[in-house]
Amino acid sequence: MAEGAAADRRPAFYAARAGVWRDWWTLLHPPYTLWHLSYVAIGAGVSPRFDAGRFVATVAAFFLAVGVAAHALDELNDRPLRTRISGRALLLAALIGLGGAAAIGVAMLVAVAGDPAFVVIALVGIATGLLLVVAYNIELFGGRLHNDVTFAAAWGAFPALAAYYAQAEMIGVAAVPACGAAFAISYAQRALSNQARFVRRQVDTLQIEMRTTDGTTERSGMGFVLAPIEAALRALSWGTVLTGAALIVARLLNG
Repeated sequence: MAEGAAADRRPAFYAARAGVWRDWWTLLHPPYTLWHLSYVAIGAGVSPRFDAGRFVATVAAFFLAVGVAAHALDELNDRPLRTRISGRALLLAALIGLGGAAAIGVAMLVAVAGDPAFVVIALVGIATGLLLVVAYNIELFGGRLHNDVTFAAAWGAFPALAAYYAQAEMIGVAAVPACGAAFAISYAQRALSNQARFVRRQVDTLQIEMRTTDGTTERSGMGFVLAPIEAALRALSWGTVLTGAALIVARLLNG
């Protein structure tokens, strides 16, 4: 049997077998959700001030917005993960995620009671984040925002910037390279995952014939294409998570 015919047909390398609770696990995109929450840790970790309570609240808000709402809307839009979760349940999850994220953001503002400029900027940031989640995942405006640059900005740079601002109540020099790094890594993620998704979800069979310099012929299929891409995605996800964790541990230990 050709490798292409025997290849793993799951819609993503982290997708679980079909089932009620397993479908919800798949919907959360665990490695990618942790990956993007790591940008919150990076932004907070390079801030000149660090408050553990604000950090936990920011992580919770982005988990609800990115991990829950964004993925629920994406699945509701065109079922890329092929879960059996009902449309009503997906819509409810999206509303809970968005509402919860907004509520946490407002609660943080009330608790901080900062100057008017901080409050206005923070409110604009909250509104922008919620708009990006909806516009990107259900492809508003004719899908114009559903592209690599928007993804890298909204899912990479924005969490790092928001986390920095939530801690420092200002934008300092360190925020620039932190956001730049988050943007670049997210752009790389998108480039790799686009190819992986296409092969897993849209390619029926794939057969590759390679003629080497010594004249031999080798044949392969989907595994040959997917293996290095998904190995890189796994490594990048864990590397980013560990980088964020290292920064937070250092702040907790060193003050």
